[in-house]
Amino acid sequence: MDKKKILVVDDDEDLLKMLKLRLEGEGFEFMSVQDGEEMLKVTKTKTPDIILLDIMLPNMDGYSALREMRKEARFKDIPVIILTAKEEKRVGDLFALEDISFFLEKPFDAGDLLQKIRSLI
Repeated sequence: MDKKKILVVDDDEDLLKMLKLRLEGEGFEFMSVQDGEEMLKVTKTKTPDIILLDIMLPNMDGYSALREMRKEARFKDIPVIILTAKEEKRVGDLFALEDISFFLEKPFDAGDLLQKIRSLI
């Protein structure tokens, strides 16, 4: 069975290191980029099974990158988990039409994140 690919889009290096250890330790293939423009490039060449997406990113924010990605039919069904320092109630309406699987506020519990990822696979 192929490893499920998880793309983490976040500019926090420490968070990326922690998620790399946890996700690879759980048997997932870890991929990461640090801004929305990079996310769009990577998804075209190596389609992830799940995307963990921060909102506040350099160059192109997570919301804009997600809207751009969803324009292509082959990316419409990729589950997306929003990882954000903002409260869901403050940004949830923004993403209402973007088919988000889950919101997790930072700091989040890694066990909770893994449970949500497993529920999507």
